Amino acid sequence: MEHQSRWFRLFIHLMALLVALIILMPLAWLFVMSISSNADLSAKPLRWWPNEIDISRYATLFDRSDNSAGQAFMASLFNSIKVAGMATIAAIMVAIPAGWALSRNPRLGWVLGGIIATYMLPPVALSIPLYFILAKFGLLNNVFGLGLVYLSILAPFVTWLLKSGFDPIPKDLERAAAIDGARLDQMLRIVILPLAMPVIATATIFAFLLAWDEFFYALLFTSNQDAKTLTVAIADLAGGRVSDYGLIATAGVIAALPPVLIGILMQRSLISGLTNGGVKG
Repeated sequence: MEHQSRWFRLFIHLMALLVALIILMPLAWLFVMSISSNADLSAKPLRWWPNEIDISRYATLFDRSDNSAGQAFMASLFNSIKVAGMATIAAIMVAIPAGWALSRNPRLGWVLGGIIATYMLPPVALSIPLYFILAKFGLLNNVFGLGLVYLSILAPFVTWLLKSGFDPIPKDLERAAAIDGARLDQMLRIVILPLAMPVIATATIFAFLLAWDEFFYALLFTSNQDAKTLTVAIADLAGGRVSDYGLIATAGVIAALPPVLIGILMQRSLISGLTNGGVKG
């Protein structure tokens, strides 16, 4: 029995290593491309490690001088941070009371179901109405306008995620707080939110990643550096007749850093939120 258990543990570790390799190998190759010269990238057979490390592309993209590729790239980077940050914060602020209300009133579940059903529509079906709405209010090519579009995408998803986190929280805690004289806002802030914090952290990470990686609406509703996001800027790098694949890879490495850092910093909350989803009644 112990012998079987040892082999089972070995199998689990091998499978975990295989999954890690599948996930990390593309990222590793992206980094190798970013430090490889054009000669190494076009060499046959393919070189898995460059003969000479070239980090000049990082200097190019971090160059803030006027009318440089780096200036455009950094502007897009900050636009992505602003848009994703605004949309995520707004979605969490909307989803917390909405998710709690839906959790405590199951008869309203059809409302959330109807909203989430809109996810089945392809983005192009909503693009024309959204375009005319943004144009009507002068929000085309505007960071705030793009953030509102992202909010319409994130709010239903985050509300559904938080509702599943509020469901396991015992209602007796709320009744006890009400007996002690707590107002509704105090009950939510003091009793509910601390218990649901792992799920809120998980929802925050997923919402930020969805906004950070969004491309279609950013391409459609932005036209210059005032609101162009990172995904569109990377697509622009690949849009010429002659593409510098090393430069595109460098941009990809830089674009991956903020989500990776957020994931590392909030790793414990993310794991807790995914495994527990609240408290056990």
